[in-house]
Amino acid sequence: MANIAFVFSGQGAQYPGMGESLSRVSPAAASLYDKAEAIRPGIRALSFSGTPEELRETVNTQPALYLTDLGAALALREAGIEPSAAAGFSLGELPALAFAGAFSAEEGFSLVLERARLMAKASRDMPDTPAMAAVMRMAPEEIEKICEGIEGVWCANYNAPEQTVISGTASGVAAFRAACAEAGLSPRSVDLPVSGAFHTPYMKEASEAFGAVLAKVTFCAPAIPVYANLTGERYPADPAVFGSVLAAQIMNPVRWVKEIRALIDAGIDTFVECGPGKTLCGLIRKIDKSVTAYNVEDEETLAAAVAALRG
Repeated sequence: MANIAFVFSGQGAQYPGMGESLSRVSPAAASLYDKAEAIRPGIRALSFSGTPEELRETVNTQPALYLTDLGAALALREAGIEPSAAAGFSLGELPALAFAGAFSAEEGFSLVLERARLMAKASRDMPDTPAMAAVMRMAPEEIEKICEGIEGVWCANYNAPEQTVISGTASGVAAFRAACAEAGLSPRSVDLPVSGAFHTPYMKEASEAFGAVLAKVTFCAPAIPVYANLTGERYPADPAVFGSVLAAQIMNPVRWVKEIRALIDAGIDTFVECGPGKTLCGLIRKIDKSVTAYNVEDEETLAAAVAALRG
């Protein structure tokens, strides 16, 4: 029998209409949207009918993604699929914790609203336009070395052995590309559809403010192990430190490669990406081709994943 981990999508995977199909076929997902609508009226319409431009704004992206991610996981549970562990990519860490029972779905949604507000403010306060870009066909050590000599750009997400996201100012990202060209290097780089320099020191103010919010939360011990972007390892046993881990995550790199390898070392052989798209499935296959990965984002992919996992 497969040893399953649910992994939850992060910012950049969003698209108009996400979550609508799941909410039609899953009472659990529909109930989640009802609860969220009571907290932030209009979130259902934004998720199902919002424009790409609206969904790109951090204050909209994060809560809409949270609902799609968690809704997919709840639909899987409703169909009898239970994971042995969970992990989330950046924003995805909050629905992962909610699904595992560290806090309620409603409390998680409220936390995401505050996280998004604080990160959007930090982005507006930046000295230059924020930018993030995925750099491929280049080792992370090489990328780190180039970033060290440039102001305003850092390695933010260690996605796969030869895919690392850089983050910072638009001028810093441009300087990185220029430095690569000057050195005779030709990595492929793709700009990401986000509106902030996430997982960099530019998020320090948001990290500290979110830490103050999280300090008021009483976390519960998760029912299954949850893995953290900050360390690439399982969350500590003491729920009292969860808030500090989540707060620090905002301004530190996402160590996804380490995290996935830790899950595999713990016995996970099958991953189900919960949320829009299948970016995490692709990254996981690049990290270890021996594992199986499915994605669940709508009625069709839910049915396919459930059929495959039931054997």
